[in-house]
Amino acid sequence: MEKNTNSQSQTAPSLTGRAGGGSALFNIQNQVVVITGGTGVLGRAIAKYLALEGAKVVILGRKKEVGEAIVADIVAAGGEACFLVTNVLDQAAVQQNCDDILARYGRVDALLNAAGGNMPGATIAPAKTFFDLDPAQFQTVLDLNLTGTVIPTQVFLKPMVAQGKGAIVNFSSMAAFRPMTRVCGYAAAKAGISNFTAYMATECAKKFGEGIRVNAIAPGFFITEQNRSLLTNPDGSFTQRGQDVIRQTPFGRMGDPEELCGTIHYLISDASRFVTGTVAVVDGGFNAFAM
Repeated sequence: MEKNTNSQSQTAPSLTGRAGGGSALFNIQNQVVVITGGTGVLGRAIAKYLALEGAKVVILGRKKEVGEAIVADIVAAGGEACFLVTNVLDQAAVQQNCDDILARYGRVDALLNAAGGNMPGATIAPAKTFFDLDPAQFQTVLDLNLTGTVIPTQVFLKPMVAQGKGAIVNFSSMAAFRPMTRVCGYAAAKAGISNFTAYMATECAKKFGEGIRVNAIAPGFFITEQNRSLLTNPDGSFTQRGQDVIRQTPFGRMGDPEELCGTIHYLISDASRFVTGTVAVVDGGFNAFAM
């Protein structure tokens, strides 16, 4: 696809384009938004928010019953969504997802790469050392988080290039910025995602034009099914690890999943049309705090 090098070629969006006088910059009505890992705590909150803002949300995940329950909740609230079973490490499966989405909607406007996870063997507990790291599980965590972002990006980028516009938002982490204890494999993968985001932003802009943007979001600490037992006790109180997080966070609390939605909305809308290659931090000040 030939890139248009005329910097004035794209018409800037109107500031007042919505019915009722709202800003068109943030208008995502009828955008087709694909979310991998959409059945997780963060993914489902984002999916519902975007659907209620008028987007057509496609949730990709492994758990069919969970995914369909999330869709039912969104539809009951007045949004539009559907669920497709996927495996982000299986390119053929992801390609079939893309084909099905294009058959239904004809386009893909945004991709949120929220799939990821961790494994015990890729972590190093306080009583253990680096020699206890399981290389096989370390590789699995790298694959799930990093390769599981690369494959959907490769697949869903194609229709974006064909239509000349699209936004990709990858999910990085606080662990990408600093070498946190324990999460050896997860941190390495997330650091890779931040680097991959910057690489793809340049790759897409140079070869496919300014209509394709690639950014990332780096959530601070949110209670999810994956980290609940690490950060909280059965009675709901914080573990020592959880207390350490609170002490490091100037806001003095964990984040609420809904607090990621505004940044995601911005990154997939025309409000961020000159933003690419960035990692947007949503962390209550965690990464800014020094002592």
